[in-house]
Amino acid sequence: MTSIAPAETVLELRDVTFRRDGTQILDGIDLTVRAGEHWALLGPNGAGKSTVLGFCGALTFPTSGTVDVLGRRLGRVELQELRRHIGHVNPRHPVRSPLTVTEVVLTGITGTLELPMRWEPTGEEVRRAHDLIHAVGLDERREARWPTLSQGERGRSLIARALIAEPRLLLLDEPTTGLDVAAREQLLETIDGLSHSAPELASVLVTHHLEELPETTTHALLIAHGRIVARGSIDDAVTTETVTRAFEHRIRVEKADGRWSARAVRERAGAARS
Repeated sequence: MTSIAPAETVLELRDVTFRRDGTQILDGIDLTVRAGEHWALLGPNGAGKSTVLGFCGALTFPTSGTVDVLGRRLGRVELQELRRHIGHVNPRHPVRSPLTVTEVVLTGITGTLELPMRWEPTGEEVRRAHDLIHAVGLDERREARWPTLSQGERGRSLIARALIAEPRLLLLDEPTTGLDVAAREQLLETIDGLSHSAPELASVLVTHHLEELPETTTHALLIAHGRIVARGSIDDAVTTETVTRAFEHRIRVEKADGRWSARAVRERAGAARS
């Protein structure tokens, strides 16, 4: 019987701790993400999710432990070069100029907020930007300017921006923040499509709402108070018991048609008195 070789490791955190001003933020975090895996990073506000994402994006150094991103250890590598291979989708992306959607996507090549002076994209780069804009469903808006875009259109534009540099790791920092239900569903559909258009791409998505998990999520890491509550395949890691422990509140977790939901468990008056 032929064994299947494991996919390439894209991201590895080993016994990572992080302290700031004498306060312990993270304690003993282990995480391994392989090519083609799509991880959810879940936990309440203040759990340390943003700090973990900072390690994934080669933006933060651990106090102790090791972080390897794309096979390179933080502290032994030139960070600017490493970051070019990491796509980052942040709904608070601070575009200040009235760039068009096409121009915003092209800034993913230069890794800048604005188009650099005297920089001109090649015809092939523009074609690739237009292909990605088509892939995220914004063909009719590719010349629309950033201030005129809805929050959902901005989110999909930022996914195209992150993908234009052909990253091996995609980080999504609460990408559905501020979206109405329709815009959220459109964005999640776009994220789900990446498993087909970029099958080797690994991703880490941060949220504290189970309803915001794409159907293609394969794994989850739950943390609370800077420590791991659960880690592993999505079905094993995200359960009523683990989510209740992480959020310190009785929560019922359910899954239907590939999507997750969570509701607080209310005590019945009779049960409370008994």
